[in-house]
This record gives sequence, C-alpha cells and structure tokens, in this order.
Amino acid sequence: MSQIQALATGQKRTGRLIVVLAALTAVAPLAIDMYVPGFPGLARSFGTADSTVQLSLTAFLVGLATGQLLLGPVSDAVGRRRVLLAGATLFTVLSVACAVSPRIEIFDAVRLLQGVAGAAGMVVARAVLTDRFHGTPEAGRHFATLSAIVFMAPVVAPVLGGAILGVGSWRLVFAALAGFGVLLIAGILAWVPESLPAERRRSGGVTGVVKAIAMLAGRPALVGYVLASSCTGAALFTYIAGSTFVFQDVYGLSAARYSLVFAVNALGMLASSLLFGRLSARVRADTLLVAGLSVAGTGTAALVVSLVTTGGSFAATWACLFVTVTGLGTALPATTTIVQSLGHDAPGAASGLLGGSQFILGAAASPLSGLFGDGRTISMAAIMLAAFGLAALSLFLARGARGRTAGAGQTHHAFDRPR
Repeated sequence: MSQIQALATGQKRTGRLIVVLAALTAVAPLAIDMYVPGFPGLARSFGTADSTVQLSLTAFLVGLATGQLLLGPVSDAVGRRRVLLAGATLFTVLSVACAVSPRIEIFDAVRLLQGVAGAAGMVVARAVLTDRFHGTPEAGRHFATLSAIVFMAPVVAPVLGGAILGVGSWRLVFAALAGFGVLLIAGILAWVPESLPAERRRSGGVTGVVKAIAMLAGRPALVGYVLASSCTGAALFTYIAGSTFVFQDVYGLSAARYSLVFAVNALGMLASSLLFGRLSARVRADTLLVAGLSVAGTGTAALVVSLVTTGGSFAATWACLFVTVTGLGTALPATTTIVQSLGHDAPGAASGLLGGSQFILGAAASPLSGLFGDGRTISMAAIMLAAFGLAALSLFLARGARGRTAGAGQTHHAFDRPR
C-alpha cells in the first residue's frame, strides 16, 4: 500500500469514527426532544396530568447528568469501547421498555435509567476524541463537530417525533429510538476501536472513580473552565426553556413560526461552531472562547437594554437572541476543547465532570425564568445575562490560575500554544 493509499484509508477510518461518535452524542438530545410532541397523547394514554408526564423529562435529565459523572471516570478504568457498547445496548433495551410501559410510574423510572445509558455516548465520545487527538490541530475541529450535532438535535428531534406521531402513537417514537440504538451498537462494533490501552487505564474501582474526580477538582484552572462552561450552558438551557413562551405567549407566534425562529437561531449556532472548528487549528481555543463569550454576552446585554428602554420589539428580541446563541456556538466547543486538554490524563473523568456540571446547572436554571410572572422576556434575558457574568468571572479566575501554573513551570497544554 502506497503512502497516499494509507493516508486515504486512515482518513476514511477517522471519518467513520467521527460519524459514530456524533451519532452517540446525538442519541441523548434525540431522546429528550423526539417524544415532547407526544406529551398530550402520553398523558391520555396513562390517564395522568401533563405535569406528571413532564416528570419523565426531568428524570431523563437527572439520569443524563448522573450518568456522565459516573461513566466518564469508569471508562478511564475499563476502557471506552466496553462502556459505549454497554450504554448503547442498555439504551436500546430501555427504549423498548419505554415503548411497552403500562404505567406512568414505570415509564418515569425507565426514563431515569435511559438517561444514564444515554450519557455513555455523550461522555465517552469526548474521551475518545481526547485519546485520539489530544495535542493535535484536529482536536478542536472534531469537538466542534460533536457540539454542532448537539445544537442541531433539538431542532431536528421534534420534527422527527412529529413525523412518527403522524403515523403512530408516542410508543412508536421509543420503538424508533430502539432501532437507532441497534444502529449505534453496529457502528461501535464496526468502526470504534478501543482508544485507551490497558496500560493507560486507571485502577481502584469505585474508589478510583472518586479519586479521578477529586484529582481534577483539585486543579483550579480546570474547575474554572468547567464553571465557565456550565454557566454558559445554563444560559443556553434558559434560552431553550424560555424562548417558546417569549415568542408564542409574548409575541403571539404560532408553534410553526416559533419553530422557524428557533431553527434560524440554531443555524447561527451551527455556523459559529463550524467556524470554531476551522479556526481552532490556527487560533488558540482560549482566544476563541473569549470571543464567543463576548459575542453572546453582548447580544444578551443588548436585549436587556432594548427591553428596558423600548419594551423590546419582536425583531429586536429575535436579533439579539440570534447574536447570543451564535456566540454560544463558539464558546461551548472552546470550553470543551480546553477542559479535555487540561484533563487529558483522565479524559473520561474530565468529560464526565464537564457534561455532568453542564446538565446539573442547566436543569437548575431552566425553570427560573418562569418564576417571575408574566415578564418572561426580561426575566429570561436577566437570568442569561447573570449566567454570562458568572461565566466571565469563572473564565477570568481560570485564566489567572492557568497563568500561575505556567509560571510554576508546569506543562503547557495544546490550547496554550500559538498556532
């Protein structure tokens, strides 16, 4: 085989790996949003209230956060492929269990476990990329690809769910998720080799898991970037949870028109994420993080000013939120790249700490804008602005801690080096 052929073969294998990792990353967002259009039918099927049905979504998010915190460090101990296969298999089985659940109590419990299983794909995919691409220009580009998938899933998932509901009940949605799980298992078996050799794995069982998290928590710079990412993610969750009420209740948009607004904003986020992937080989991730966070914060600050001074027109609110979420498309993959670089000696634990913190803080922030009466637009904007302020403070402290670490002569990481 010639050198050119070998290079082409390697690129093809990498491409297949990224496709499977992207699908694994998408499975949890799909499981969150695909069945949401079926909430009314699900409530009728179980003879329960809408609020009780919504608990199934909360249960999944709790499982997703917990699963990332646990399974990331576990993959550092037992290897990536084993955790991915177990997670995909369990997700498939639990999807079938959701589809045949006879009572809402059973359904909610299964959704909790399904969240844990779905977390395996999200958390281990980041760890695999760190194993394979740490210290290379490709790392940022591949993290941006995974981020783009996560951004687009909430847009695509309700459409897919609605299409399925057009030909069947909510149970068919979970049957479709089970089918997707089977494809994931096949993809892992065919195209995802083990990326963590036995000699690099951590030992110690449950104690080792706790020690890995504690080790990373003892690194001020890493913790600062995790907090910056979590606060930024909280702003995104607040936007996702609050924007439907803002655009439909305050500005009177139909569900279809709101979906269009949401999709356009998601495309802005996707474009900036892909731009991050292209720039990350030449510009430090830290610089891109500052730029993305600045854009997002500026958009939100402009929204607050618009609401306070003029009451905020529909066009102004949409434009400001478009700028905000576009900035997030750069900031979030940048923090992922940096955290995984700082925690490259325990990629699974770093990924778990990052993902778990994002979902815990995001789940806590999501309902806040609804607690302030009818002023949903200003409350949503104020909470987002506060989150960005905390993210900026965390970033400032993280950069200071990183500077002290560098001054002490400790190892520089990939994002520190000029491109």
